[in-house]
Amino acid sequence: MTHSTSTESKAAFTKLQKRLRRNTGNAIVDYKMIEDGDVIMACLSGGKDSFAMLDLLLGLQKVAPIDFSVVAVNLDQKQPGFPEQVLPTYLESLNVPYYIIDKDTYSVVKAKVPEGKTTCALCSRLRRGTLYAFAEEIGATKIALGHHKDDIVETMFLNMFYGSNLKAMPPKLLSDDKRNIVIRPLAYCRETDLIAYAKYKQFPIIPCNLCGSQENLQRKMIKRMLQDWDVEFPGRTESIFNSLQKVSPSQLADKNLFDFESLSLDRTGQRKKYEYDEATISSSSDISTVKFIDASADFLTNS
Repeated sequence: MTHSTSTESKAAFTKLQKRLRRNTGNAIVDYKMIEDGDVIMACLSGGKDSFAMLDLLLGLQKVAPIDFSVVAVNLDQKQPGFPEQVLPTYLESLNVPYYIIDKDTYSVVKAKVPEGKTTCALCSRLRRGTLYAFAEEIGATKIALGHHKDDIVETMFLNMFYGSNLKAMPPKLLSDDKRNIVIRPLAYCRETDLIAYAKYKQFPIIPCNLCGSQENLQRKMIKRMLQDWDVEFPGRTESIFNSLQKVSPSQLADKNLFDFESLSLDRTGQRKKYEYDEATISSSSDISTVKFIDASADFLTNS
């Protein structure tokens, strides 16, 4: 590698790192994800996203105007061939406190899910229950997950197409029992940036053997759809994500979210001028007798 190429590569990494730190910091501030004195349980799966999340949190921890601690936690699901020493070795090199939870959810999922069916839903539920309980045990006040902007948009379409629900992954979530708060610091980060960041940082990525062989997962089909859109219409994923932040309940159809039944007219007072409301009106009666006078008047009927 020439000096020029090395310099360009370093400059590209610096720009990428600044963008990821900025996006992560903005998401944390916008949703008040982290507060003074928080203990953040950073869930580390061994994938690129959770590695990047931990790295970015540790970086922000050094410059943040508040004090918070970060604890890395990995759930060892006892997948065959899982390299057990990779994460401990990596975390010790960072000098970050960590826990490894041993729980054989792999056997449970394989036993309950028929061969060829998607394992993600059950696997996710089992992980969530274990991590929620462990967060309380270690006094963690926030549980940080590595989902990014693409994950959030993909989840929205998955729920729409296959679950008939209009919902996604919120950047910040209070658990149903109100005992845990989940945060997603990478909510503003794009997956392409995280892939590049992982390559630059050379994270010791551990593949998931449980679902890695399921090539026809619904999420993969959604991901391909969004990737195609991004090629043909750059910025579309950002637009879709932004729409999740600008929801108008009255413009949807959820009767539990908006009270459509109680809508009533109110024509008291002087009405404001409607745009383009000047018109000539025709009807089944004599059209010459019905005219719209101007924007400030109502219909005038001559008998």
